[in-house]
Amino acid sequence: MIFDLVLENGTIITMDSQNQILENHCIAIKDGMIQAIFPVDSLTYETAEKIDASNCIIIPGLINMHSHLPMTYFRGLADDLPLNIWLQQYIWPLEAKLINPQFVYDATLHSAAEMIKNGISTANDMYFCMNSIADACSKVGLRVFISEALIDNEQTGNDGTNAIGKRIIELKEEYKDNPLIDFTLAPHSIYACSENTLKNCAKVAGENDFIVHTHLSETAEEVENCLKEHKLSPVEYLQKIGLLDVQGIFAHGVWINEKEMDILAEKGNSSIAICTESNLKLSSGFAPIKKYQEKGINICLGTDGVASNNNLDLLVEMSVTAKLHKALNNDPTLLPAKDAFALVTINAAKALGKEKELGSLEIGKIADLAVVSLQELENNPLYNPYSLLVYAINHNSIRDMIIQGKIVMRNRQLLFVDEQHILEKANYYKKMILKAL
Repeated sequence: MIFDLVLENGTIITMDSQNQILENHCIAIKDGMIQAIFPVDSLTYETAEKIDASNCIIIPGLINMHSHLPMTYFRGLADDLPLNIWLQQYIWPLEAKLINPQFVYDATLHSAAEMIKNGISTANDMYFCMNSIADACSKVGLRVFISEALIDNEQTGNDGTNAIGKRIIELKEEYKDNPLIDFTLAPHSIYACSENTLKNCAKVAGENDFIVHTHLSETAEEVENCLKEHKLSPVEYLQKIGLLDVQGIFAHGVWINEKEMDILAEKGNSSIAICTESNLKLSSGFAPIKKYQEKGINICLGTDGVASNNNLDLLVEMSVTAKLHKALNNDPTLLPAKDAFALVTINAAKALGKEKELGSLEIGKIADLAVVSLQELENNPLYNPYSLLVYAINHNSIRDMIIQGKIVMRNRQLLFVDEQHILEKANYYKKMILKAL
């Protein structure tokens, strides 16, 4: 047999339906897909390239389910503030002054490179200037679902709600031959979009089979305002206007009550992308993970943007989430390591409707995977790989990254971009932003 790439001698964390862990195995890749998984020395083959994964574990590429890639240059600008002040007095005014296609491209190049170095192969992103995000992620080699962020009076077209979805349809056609790029629809939130805008989003999403990606119930104030204005809780409000009839990814979900969870569970087509560190830092609260699990609602994890986190380390996000919710629920058995790892792999793939293509290492799936080194002192001894992944390792243990079957990072070195050039750009924009402030 002839392959494009074979990873040899590794321990494979499959995240398949049996949660198989395959020691001393190889993964063979051809045309961007996983073509074979087999024990060492059990198959005769030829390959264009090899990676020796001895003393390594091979994992599915991590999936970051809520991010704002182009906000990288705002890292550390406005910390230690409530969400409404952070957004309205700092972030939104800065964006109004600075956002243009080149800014978004350069910032995205930085954050996409950072994500890959953190073991992330896929991002579910929300921002503006979608072409710039697509081109930057393609350059680095990151898979991305790009959401058309909609804020009233800042539509992506000139004719308001009549433009909703049109740009996505155009871009889907433009990037149809690029397997790394896909698009979703993203009304920013119930407080940044009118009822008419949200209804139009529901209509367009239903007609075009778009996923809707939005912020929801991030703060107690958001819920209180929704009750005052609409006499309904946020989930009830979305149900009324039809946004629960389409597949949804709801970022944060901190203040969703049990009645709302029952609505989401009954619909069965929505996932909650929990952003633990961002919610901790902004003091937004704690997502009710245990209740979500009891109701059978799919949950996954996102880092949020670095302006509010301030990192893109999804491994840390996972570790903090797992430990925090044990303490909050006084239950050390809650969210065991295997389940926590599912939040950034197969659960995330389900949220994107891509569980048949992403999220686990199985024959016939897309070859998105990471090689985790076990050479470091802090990674030994190894008893339980899930425990290691959730409680021990950090992003520096991510040695190699393969996305769509291509090696995009090898021995911690990005292959398609110049890190020094990215750093120089960051300092250039830092000076620009300080002037704008």
